[in-house]
Amino acid sequence: MKIKPDKIENLIKEIDDIIDRITQEEAMCQNQLSAVCTTYRRSARNLIHYHTLRSVDLRDIQKKLGNLGLSRLARSEQHVMASLMNTKFVLGRLISTVETDKLKKPGLSIKKGEKLLNQHTKSLLGYRSKGRRVRIMVTLPSEAANDLKLVLALASSGMNCARINCAHDEPEVWKKMIDNVQRAGKKIKRKITICMDLAGPKIRTGPIAQGPPVMRYAPDRDAFGRVINPAVIPLIDSESLDNELRGVVVSGEWLRKLNEGDKIVFKDTRDRQRELIVSKRLDEHVVYTHCGNTCYIGKGTVMHSSHSDENAATVIKLPSIPSWLLLMEGDILTVHASAEPGESASYDANGKIIRKAHIPCTYPSVFESVKTGEYIFFDDGKISGKVTEVTKESFDVMIHNAKTKGTKLRADKGINLPDTNLKQGGLTAKDHTDLVFIAEHADVVNYSFVNSPADVEDLITELDRLGVLGKLGIILKIETKKGYDNLIDMLMTGMKTKHVGVMIARGDLAIETGWENIGRIQKEILTICSAAHVPVVWATQVLENLAKTGIPSRAEITDTVNSLKAECVMLNKGRFINQAMQLLDKILRNMEDYQHKNVEFFPEMKKSM
Repeated sequence: MKIKPDKIENLIKEIDDIIDRITQEEAMCQNQLSAVCTTYRRSARNLIHYHTLRSVDLRDIQKKLGNLGLSRLARSEQHVMASLMNTKFVLGRLISTVETDKLKKPGLSIKKGEKLLNQHTKSLLGYRSKGRRVRIMVTLPSEAANDLKLVLALASSGMNCARINCAHDEPEVWKKMIDNVQRAGKKIKRKITICMDLAGPKIRTGPIAQGPPVMRYAPDRDAFGRVINPAVIPLIDSESLDNELRGVVVSGEWLRKLNEGDKIVFKDTRDRQRELIVSKRLDEHVVYTHCGNTCYIGKGTVMHSSHSDENAATVIKLPSIPSWLLLMEGDILTVHASAEPGESASYDANGKIIRKAHIPCTYPSVFESVKTGEYIFFDDGKISGKVTEVTKESFDVMIHNAKTKGTKLRADKGINLPDTNLKQGGLTAKDHTDLVFIAEHADVVNYSFVNSPADVEDLITELDRLGVLGKLGIILKIETKKGYDNLIDMLMTGMKTKHVGVMIARGDLAIETGWENIGRIQKEILTICSAAHVPVVWATQVLENLAKTGIPSRAEITDTVNSLKAECVMLNKGRFINQAMQLLDKILRNMEDYQHKNVEFFPEMKKSM
């Protein structure tokens, strides 16, 4: 290849210009750097270097370097100045210029940049598993409070961090979960890091009016319509109204006379004759029955037992019935501030709408901020629409996206308003209360819906007040547009303490930033955090299909392989969580020889098995 000295000299000048720009920017940020904890001082400086580097369109320089067979600076984020100076030195050697005969020390070498990230990851998330660089965080289900075997199974399968979400359960349950995690850690002789999520100011749908007091029970059938498993209908007495079996409530006196094998006949709400068989008596308060046909049982349904024609019981109460609004494209939904339970639209005899479907919103400041023309998403984007009309206490939404036959919107589902300038962020009253528990019992606090450096300052101030600043680790959950846009400034603020990390909460973040952008944005978050030597948790829907159904999808396997670019992967709870844990551990170990962060390696090629 013929070297053209003038082109090399121009390339050196372009790199010199970038170095000068970085030096000037660093000088301007001295006050910000001086506020950073000494643990992160070099990392913060490198983050400023990276931010300045990325303020330039590097594509032309990268193409020129690639044509010379040199590094394109594509993996320079952990050691920006070292990469630039090394590249300049090699270019100078190609044309033997005197100025670059000696390689100046960059301050943070390539090797040291990687070492810093490893140190910071260990101090925040604890020890890694042998043979696996990437840690695994598991969201504990409520059952973990009373099921030590479940926690021990997860720990034995490779769980490094246990996550407890303060949006669910109570401190008594959290404490039992933590006790079981610590017992499991002692059993396998390895400390498991306790991470607790603050609930944060989540915007959700409010309650929905209960539907008619009717329960539908149906057996499982095969492709020919034959019953595989009969419907199971628990009958409970009126003294067990708080029973968790969600049974049909009848008279206790009548219930106690039932025996296994007895038949119970009744007419369901459609006036169809149905028969229940008593299959098991749990105790004097609970009886299990089976039914081979679909039946609808309502409040007031009269049941007759086979051992006495005159012995009848009336259904007193039914289990709490989850309700929903069925929304279709073109529907208008009113979202309101009042606590009035939501209802579906009502129509007159001619099909003309009398009242629009409506639902309350749990976050009052929404109504101060929302404007017409802004997009809104419900339930992780399953339903979406555009705001068409706004009043002081409500706004109307034209539904643009729902299933052909309609999509059900239930209570307590997330609402995202990516276009709205919401007054959202900081610690809620519940967060302040929960932080007292977290400060005493956890190793890391996961900060939900953090949007600005001021939000991070609020948390640091509170941790200082509780006496755990520098002891309790902080993970910033990036799940909003603002959170992503302010990430660099939030990191600079977060690095005032000793232990900081970032979680890519891809569920809300994908809705907030757009599905078409989430791939680019999660890549940018990874590189920004890498430049700051801050560990990243890859979260949301990792092996979700496997965890919930026992069968993984091909797409989620590929997604899991991509998670090797992070320092930790988070699994959410599910019935098959331990199987998901075991598969994730195997995938991460198998890929260790092929991927390290964003660097690909080429071991000897092998057969598939």
